[in-house]
Amino acid sequence: MTAHPTYDDLVALPPLLPQVVPAPFEDINGHLNIRHYVGIASEGLDEALAKLGIPQNWPTTAGQAVFSAEHHMTYLAELRTGDHISVRVRLIGRSERAAHALVYLLDDTHQQLSYVMEEVFLHVDMESRRTAPWPDDVAAALDEQVAGDVDLPWPADLSGSMALR
Repeated sequence: MTAHPTYDDLVALPPLLPQVVPAPFEDINGHLNIRHYVGIASEGLDEALAKLGIPQNWPTTAGQAVFSAEHHMTYLAELRTGDHISVRVRLIGRSERAAHALVYLLDDTHQQLSYVMEEVFLHVDMESRRTAPWPDDVAAALDEQVAGDVDLPWPADLSGSMALR
């Protein structure tokens, strides 16, 4: 069984997308629907990447993009309407054309980790729609973030199902 970081470990990371779970996001089971766990985590990763030189409008302004290649999702505690939530991101590594991240969805109401999304994403040249090496400035920013995140005082809770190649 994978040991996940604690809520207290994760709140030390910068909070992204703090919000309250709205009623329309609840499903027939009375909790946040799966598509919203994935969507909120993905939007949180996008916000983290924007701070590293990968803005949302990158495809239209620079002809470059980030495409998801793989995901592994772990649901640990349900989220319900009215719960306060936030996203935290830990970068694991970078290769010439890809990066590996852990994205955490926190239940700030109950002070617990709710969901973990592990993702490998690719840098894509939008003209060729093929992977391409990261631009130097983005590669440097990713490397700096990875170096900082490797020093976190808790181990990365990787699924073991994916890795950079």
